[in-house]
Amino acid sequence: MKEKKGVYILPNILTTATLLAGFYAIIASLNSDWKMAVIAIIIAGFLDGLDGRIARLTGTVSGFGIEYDSLADLVAFGVAPSILIFTYALKPLGRWGWLAAFLYLACGALRLARFNTQVKNASLRYFIGLPIPAAAGVLALSVINTAEYGFVVENTQYFLLGLTYLLSFLMVSTFHYQSFKDWEWVKHKPFRASVGALLILVIVMSHPFLILWCFSLIYAASGPAFFLAYLTRRGKLKMHQEERSKSA
Repeated sequence: MKEKKGVYILPNILTTATLLAGFYAIIASLNSDWKMAVIAIIIAGFLDGLDGRIARLTGTVSGFGIEYDSLADLVAFGVAPSILIFTYALKPLGRWGWLAAFLYLACGALRLARFNTQVKNASLRYFIGLPIPAAAGVLALSVINTAEYGFVVENTQYFLLGLTYLLSFLMVSTFHYQSFKDWEWVKHKPFRASVGALLILVIVMSHPFLILWCFSLIYAASGPAFFLAYLTRRGKLKMHQEERSKSA
């Protein structure tokens, strides 16, 4: 049986929209329009999450789509945030600034390449390493919040520099992050769950950039936190086993 040629239109339209949003973020960054650059990256993140879910729900996942999605992700969540953070804060820092921006881009590319090689055996429950859209969200929202709340750029340069290096490490780490791909959360739930979701939406809309930034920071920290919790549990279990063997 011959393999069908062609591509699936709907998921790839969404992927192209992700690419467009990332490209616009680059243009906005070069024009020092930081807010529009951040909004474009956030929109790209929403579209990126939507195209994969639609492809899985409609059974239109393909090798072409996976590769195209990765290329779009590299532009929208690799190139765009690195240019944004460099033009906004890191340029005056000279070598350390552009090296941080490049390291973020390189680690993002490595993260995507590793994911593509493991996609067939990957679990739906978690990602290995911080996903590049999440890293881009942390970086972009850090820029907009420092600007929105009146922090002088010179006073936040080193914070953003350290954050860029930290996110680069988290992307290529082996920390586990919840993927939210199993769709359990959209299935039938009690009425109070709908009320809770509505309350969360109201809270987010009250200060969207700040609340989303807090959520993104918590998610970025969840990988190391779960790892430390695992080490703690393993250490307690080992001590318990040793105590039992001594008392036996």
